Amino acid sequence: MKKVLLLSVVALFAISGCAGTHESGKNPVESMLDDSTITTRVNHEMLKDQTVKARQIDVDTIGGNVTLTGVVATQNEASRATQIAQRVPGVKSVSNNIQIGQRSFGDVWDDNVVSNKIKAKLIAEPEVRSLNIDVDVYLGVVTLTGVVSSKYQRDRALEISRSTGGIVKVIDNIKVQ
Repeated sequence: MKKVLLLSVVALFAISGCAGTHESGKNPVESMLDDSTITTRVNHEMLKDQTVKARQIDVDTIGGNVTLTGVVATQNEASRATQIAQRVPGVKSVSNNIQIGQRSFGDVWDDNVVSNKIKAKLIAEPEVRSLNIDVDVYLGVVTLTGVVSSKYQRDRALEISRSTGGIVKVIDNIKVQ
């Protein structure tokens, strides 16, 4: 009985999470699958490339719009990642938020702490659909990507992120639908 209840709750969250991704005339689940497919294909193509160190780049896709975040060693690698993403079928645009440099173990640790603080604050905020917002932190730069249903939710997520210690800046990649 507990398994059925847990499965029902998970399914409810999954379905409600899809509501924010609905595009006019499209099934929300189809939109989510399209974006997921694009993200997978971009990652796959980057893994095959000799220039790009794909494990250092995070790929997020919303409505065919791809956002690349992470830290790589050279500008050439960052540019190449953009070129690869642009060639994947279904990609409408690519936002390259990749930083040039290196992350030490301490940087990775600090970024994870900041990311977890922001995620915890978003979850605690009752009027923000935190499951619809992806939080990526690289060298103190926070990138928020997702779909929310109101300007208030977007603004509140940005405010929460900006008020968290240890950040350099916040990149807003949240769409309001």
